[in-house]
Order: sequence, then structure tokens, then C-alpha cells
Amino acid sequence: MTSSVNGNGRQPGATLLLPKRFHAKVEVRWSDMDAFQHVNHARMVTLLEEARIPWLFDDGRPTVALREGCVLADLHVRYRGQLRHEDTPLDVAMWIEQLRAVDFTVGYEVRAAGAAPDSPPAVTASTQLAAFDIQTQRLRRLTEGEREYLSEWK
Repeated sequence: MTSSVNGNGRQPGATLLLPKRFHAKVEVRWSDMDAFQHVNHARMVTLLEEARIPWLFDDGRPTVALREGCVLADLHVRYRGQLRHEDTPLDVAMWIEQLRAVDFTVGYEVRAAGAAPDSPPAVTASTQLAAFDIQTQRLRRLTEGEREYLSEWK
């Protein structure tokens, strides 16, 4: 998909090719809030995890085998705005930033319910996930089917 970009040093009318994105709606629970009435950092990480489950681990997905063995290798979360309980359900947009032989990096943008898709996200994040064989306790190569599916989101 393409999106027009203005005010970022690009010529008016210039287009930017954006990656295909999977959108998940994630409900904010009262227990996700901290003393300052915004989503707690540890809970945000859990909400990101909940968002990627239907994209990567649901039955029928070429990546369903990853639910039997997938480890988180790296995580980065950047807060650009507050998210509160009244912002539920959060819109979590995800795509593949990098795809390698045994791992891949997921990019995230999190917006409040009803926020315009081109509005600045309240949270940006990335997680590096690696395919893991539980039996051998070693990383494994992504299958061709997994790689093809993940490539669609790059």
C-alpha cells in the first residue's frame, strides 16, 4: 500500500511505500493500568504478545508450528504518547522488518481505538523472534512455508 507523506522533508505529492500490515484489536484491562492511569510497560509487552498470536500462531497459518517453539530474542519499546483504559481496544499494526534463516523481527505501531491509521502511534516497538526446536533445545531454520508467509508482510 502507499501513503502520502507531507511535512517530513519530502516533496508534496511524494508517496512512501509502506509494508503490508496485520491489524489486531487488543482490549486494555483495568489490571493493565499503573498508578498514573496509563498502560504499564510490562503490560504493554503482554498486549504486543496478545496482538501477534492471531497473526502468527492461529490454526491455518503457515507459521502455526512456531507456537510449539519460538523464543523472544530481543525487544524494544518506545513510548510516544500515553494509552489509557478508555483507549481500548488498541489497534496494533504489525509487519516484518527483517527476515533471516532462523529468526525474524516484527515491527509494531500501537494506536488508541478510533485513531486515524496515519496518525502518530502512541507506541512503536520491535521484537526479534527465533524459531526453536523444543526437542533438541536448539534454534531451527524457518520452513519455506513460514518464510513465504512472513515475506508477504515485509
